Amino acid sequence: MRPQFEEGLTLDRFLMETARSHPARTGQFVALMHQVMLAAKMVSARVNRAGLAGMIGQTGEKNIQGEFVMKLDVYANETFKRALEHAGVCCLIVSEEEEAPIHIPEPYQNGAYVFMMDPLDGSSNIDVNATIGTIFGIYRRVSAEGGPGELQDVLRSGRELVAAGYIIYGAGTLLVLATQEHGVNGFTLDPSVGEFFLSHRDLKLNDEASLYSINEGYEAQWDERLVRYIRSLKDPARGMSARYIGSLVADFHRNLLKGGLFIYPGTKKSPKGKLRVLYEAFPLAFIAEAAGGAATNGETPILDLVPTSLHQRTPLVIGNAPLVAEATAAMSATPATKG
Repeated sequence: MRPQFEEGLTLDRFLMETARSHPARTGQFVALMHQVMLAAKMVSARVNRAGLAGMIGQTGEKNIQGEFVMKLDVYANETFKRALEHAGVCCLIVSEEEEAPIHIPEPYQNGAYVFMMDPLDGSSNIDVNATIGTIFGIYRRVSAEGGPGELQDVLRSGRELVAAGYIIYGAGTLLVLATQEHGVNGFTLDPSVGEFFLSHRDLKLNDEASLYSINEGYEAQWDERLVRYIRSLKDPARGMSARYIGSLVADFHRNLLKGGLFIYPGTKKSPKGKLRVLYEAFPLAFIAEAAGGAATNGETPILDLVPTSLHQRTPLVIGNAPLVAEATAAMSATPATKG
């Protein structure tokens, strides 16, 4: 049975108290999360004054994904890298914004963890002041300690994640952390004291849900089975409502709190989907399952995938477990024959 933590507990104290239940561990996970908190505060401060700081708009370059890079993308990526590179807790960092793994400089490279991140998800929403965020996943290294991390530390099943989370930069800054032992908890930053306080305790994706999120502008490119399923959700008898922000982390967060289904399917143009397995699908799937929900690619549970490249993509169906099962069944059903 999980311990009941009182609201108002700081994230720092939460980490220290949960670490006590694992005395054999070195404390590196706590140290790693301290650096994540530091980077989150720095990015939050910059997001809140992006217009004044000249951080609105594009850099004029494209990243490895072929997407235009926003100025805040660069700042968030560099901030998390700097926070983690010299803390002695990571053997390797991989980022959606970087083509190759980020190797930790000597003598700090013998850390126990691998940190995977989408430094600023939803960056296309920056210029319109909509919600954006950071998504991250954490593996414990499997390569020999005492040296640099290797690809085998990253290209592995999502079932091997030890923790995952995201940071929302919106009306407030909220850090959501999921671990296998202590479930999913949310901590809101109080900028007046610079601390994250427990505000959302033991989050659960209950079976009941009334929201679905999908970009219906792509309907013409969907498989007909998905088209029929989404249209079935519009039946007034279902009582479902559509909500779509266009920022994965924001859409997932709303559905986590209110109950719902998020779908980013493959299309005729991009049959393998567009979301990255390591930086987006794995962390959010880990959180969803820790909260009692589910996540698939339309056929297979997301966490059962084993990526073969750093920037591998996938479709994503994620949210309340019954809705995910229903959507997956509909998307994998035998297509109707045309007579």
